[in-house]
Amino acid sequence: MVTLPIYLDNNATTRCDSRVVEAMLPYFTKEFGNAASRNHVFGWQAEEAVNHARERVAELIGAEPGEIIFTSGATESDNLALKGVFEMYGGKGNHIITCNIEHRAVLDPCRHLEKQGADVTYLKVKPDGLIDLEELEASFRPTTILVAIMYANNEIGTIMPLKEISAIAKKRGVLVFTDATQALGKIPVDVNKDGIDLMAFSAHKMYGPKGVAALFVRRKNPRVKLLAQIDGGGHEKGMRSGTLNVPGIVGFGKACEICVNETDTDAQRMNDLRNKLEGSFLNMDQTFVNGNKQYRLPNVTNVAFKYAPAETLMMGFGKDIAVSSGSACMSASLEPSYVLRALGLPDDLAQSSLRFSLGRYTTEEEIDHVTKVVANSINKLRYANPQFES
Repeated sequence: MVTLPIYLDNNATTRCDSRVVEAMLPYFTKEFGNAASRNHVFGWQAEEAVNHARERVAELIGAEPGEIIFTSGATESDNLALKGVFEMYGGKGNHIITCNIEHRAVLDPCRHLEKQGADVTYLKVKPDGLIDLEELEASFRPTTILVAIMYANNEIGTIMPLKEISAIAKKRGVLVFTDATQALGKIPVDVNKDGIDLMAFSAHKMYGPKGVAALFVRRKNPRVKLLAQIDGGGHEKGMRSGTLNVPGIVGFGKACEICVNETDTDAQRMNDLRNKLEGSFLNMDQTFVNGNKQYRLPNVTNVAFKYAPAETLMMGFGKDIAVSSGSACMSASLEPSYVLRALGLPDDLAQSSLRFSLGRYTTEEEIDHVTKVVANSINKLRYANPQFES
């Protein structure tokens, strides 16, 4: 028996793991101290909890604890990385290279920096969602200070070749920043093996709480410096002032600890369920997978159902199935996804595409149910459309 509604929008946010909640609870009521209070036991307990969590977060990505800066969300981490680098390294240059399918949390700060004098190159992607490495190489200038390319796309799941991107940048002494929010907890990520200098990621995409995230800032080879964007006390090594969200940070650390032990198992199970779901869709006529089918996250498929508008489809699902037609930050827009447009999809296919993102708690029974509901809804829409020919 399947319990409704079925949640397949895990790229927007994940359910908080009960083990994470259990770890957080004491820090709301019993151990409620401020980690910056150095004069009594309540503050010492909070600081110890934060330090322990920092170690767990660092372990997940192969970093040192001192390289982890806690923030309120990946959007803040993105802003701190982009603006902090631009302002700190302005004497060296003003050129940033990024990509046209980045999350808005990267694209919007880049647009802001352009108003401040930044020169930004927006690399186009190929039809599969990957950047062209030769185009990247040709984009560098003497004034280039940063390459900002996401680890994995939030809408289509395409995984960018960060190791190769980093090697190209390192030959020129240019820093590499990546938003790895969608990758952490789904695939292994190692900042040293991948040559990453700055990396943003968030707890709520990996079964932790909302309102807490991190920015990895490399301390050596090279040592990266940032100009703080929030002033007021010099917390987090002077990079991000503000009272730390101790319960959230504790939950973040626990979520990372669980991911260290369970990511591989979770990934294989989600990959199998995703392939089953996707395979059932591809048995239908005029149905296509958007993005690269080889280099992508194991939990997501973005599918275009021609002659079946996504918004109408989702209305047909009622409250039974939670999916998305794009990223959560753009859900209020009626415009076709800018990511799918960047792949070269015509508007009719972009507007007929749905993202199904599975998670740790997705079951095979749920996948079977979704398969039937989606197929029935699509068949009804298509048979009512005089343009459709099976």
